[in-house]
Amino acid sequence: MLTAESRCRSFPSLAEMVYLNTAAEGIPPLEVREALDQYFRDKQLGMDGRERHFAALEETKALVADLYGLTPSEISICSCSSEAYNLAALALQLREGDEVVINDLDFPAGATPWLLPTCPAKVRLWKSRDGALRVEDLIPLLTSKTRLVTVSKVSFFNGFRLSLPAVVEAVRRHSPALLAVDVTQALGRIPLDLTGVDLIVSSTHKWILASHGGGLVGVPSERASDWHVPAGGWFNLDDAFGATRFDRAVSKPGAAGFAVGMPNFPAIYAIRTALVYLKTVGVTAINQSAQPLVEECLTEIAKLPIELLTPRDISLVAGIIAFRHPAAETIAQRLRSQRIHVMSHAGRLRVAIHGYNTRNDITSLLRELATSLKSLG
Repeated sequence: MLTAESRCRSFPSLAEMVYLNTAAEGIPPLEVREALDQYFRDKQLGMDGRERHFAALEETKALVADLYGLTPSEISICSCSSEAYNLAALALQLREGDEVVINDLDFPAGATPWLLPTCPAKVRLWKSRDGALRVEDLIPLLTSKTRLVTVSKVSFFNGFRLSLPAVVEAVRRHSPALLAVDVTQALGRIPLDLTGVDLIVSSTHKWILASHGGGLVGVPSERASDWHVPAGGWFNLDDAFGATRFDRAVSKPGAAGFAVGMPNFPAIYAIRTALVYLKTVGVTAINQSAQPLVEECLTEIAKLPIELLTPRDISLVAGIIAFRHPAAETIAQRLRSQRIHVMSHAGRLRVAIHGYNTRNDITSLLRELATSLKSLG
């Protein structure tokens, strides 16, 4: 994706380490730091800076819309993906007898709002097999009572890449449910086709290489009335300062209702610049550069004495490779001593490969991983 010169210029910290943990934290290009500096300069103008702040918001919504396949009016930006899902739970106003389908490869943000004791709906669990979610296992869970199916395009847990067209078809054919899709582990890493999705959510501090503090929400206009968030605030309300403001509060339908207060402008400046950077490079080019490295890494890791959690079929994988080992934490520490960064949690090791990674990164990882496993017997 990058020349040695452009990589060094935009990502100088990568000269000092092999960074394979983008699924947790992306490394922003230096252009993002400049964007945050620009926010501060604009903030120094006081109220005169507001015009620039809101211009940045509109530009960012347009960039997100382009990636989501929507229009800017169908995009909103809240504080994080967890906030987006909690607001979605409010919008659904579930009742006794309603059903929600979650799955065992999802991040907690998309699954836990429906598991709280305050949620009256019945939760059905779509279980993975061999690291993959199979549509034939989803269909029996869908009924006339299903109000929501929530999934991730790419699993944070093991990198499984879901076939959305097949899921959309199943949901439409077998239930009246809405389909919510978390694209946090896909956005900026692989090209997306989100046709038929009713709610799109992403965080901003991973593969799009921006900052914390953003939740990118997309709601197609034809589904706006299905996502009417009953939350107080002002930015999300119709006529928040009008003559009837102390008589009633009416939230805006669709994506606009997910932004309940003052936008997080520092994050928005960072997101705008990161998305411009990604657009300049091209997500297709990123995928073409990174996916062969994923395939090489997956092939070689599968030969090691580990429990592979990621599907072996590379067509089902995007960016992330995960495996278990009893000494996972020790392995991660040994890799870290060699300036190789991966994630370790509860016996699971996770490798994440982005466009700024190189074949040398993968070679170094595989060499040190094999050495560590050999030393452990």
